[in-house]
Amino acid sequence: MINIPRKELNDGSHIPKKELNDGSHIPIIGLGLAQIPATEVSDLVYTALKKGYRHFDSAAIYKNERGVCEGIAKWIKEDPGNNKSSDVWYTTKIFETEHGYEKTKNAIRVCLENAKTIGYIDMILVHSARSNWERRHGTWIALQEAVESGFVKTIGVSNYALKHVQELLEYKDLKIKPAVDQVELHPWLMREELVTYLQKNKIAPEAYSPLTRGMWLDDPTLVRIARKHNKSPAQILINWSLSKGFICLPRTSKPKRLDSNLEVFDFQLDREDIDLIEKRGEAHPTKKDSTDYPLDSEKTEEQLKREQESLKQNQ
Repeated sequence: MINIPRKELNDGSHIPKKELNDGSHIPIIGLGLAQIPATEVSDLVYTALKKGYRHFDSAAIYKNERGVCEGIAKWIKEDPGNNKSSDVWYTTKIFETEHGYEKTKNAIRVCLENAKTIGYIDMILVHSARSNWERRHGTWIALQEAVESGFVKTIGVSNYALKHVQELLEYKDLKIKPAVDQVELHPWLMREELVTYLQKNKIAPEAYSPLTRGMWLDDPTLVRIARKHNKSPAQILINWSLSKGFICLPRTSKPKRLDSNLEVFDFQLDREDIDLIEKRGEAHPTKKDSTDYPLDSEKTEEQLKREQESLKQNQ
């Protein structure tokens, strides 16, 4: 492995891109922006761009979409000859309260309005499967139409378990397969059955919380491997994620960690490292597993009743 000059780190050219099933190319490391306040996110995104990031992951529920796009716009305006919008990948997500054909169409319009300073959205994801077949289906149809109309380039899902992805792929009016499924992925939550299915169907696994929200950064095995490579435990986890073929979305608001989270291409984990990292025992999500939601056929009568009442309240 070679050390990458700082200049190349700053211009983002060292970050490989992954080809998605629609032919788009997405940088394999992005900056996750959950829980970053709207008042801070523009400066964070601008700083990250200066440090070499070219992929940003937001969502309507984060309430920071506008600030993310303002940070990107500021960077482009600073040097339009070299700073190109085509080099920056921007993702947002439609929350479960906006599931359903008409609601999703309106939610897309809001996302586009929030992105008006850059004039594009690369990818919109369905943020979770937490509704029902009819509403999930309507949302996907609206997203397909958004692609066909040129409003967005790529669409995918987030927090979809295997059964939810299978349900989507069985839609009779499916025209566009999801390009990614963004789920919590790390050595303590490897989701091997889901990952295998996604990769077999050319759907890219995208890893959020790849650093385990800091919960296992002091794991003795991880620390030992980090010392072996003269890296931090966080860098080992990012490298592991990339070695599995995942798109990796570490989240940080600290400038120093913005740098270190990109400094992961000058070493390679060997087979022994990977085997040790993956012997982590039981699956441990860092919070309630967001993919754990029943299909309609799995819901109890009480769940169906509560769902109908909730729908009436939100209409």
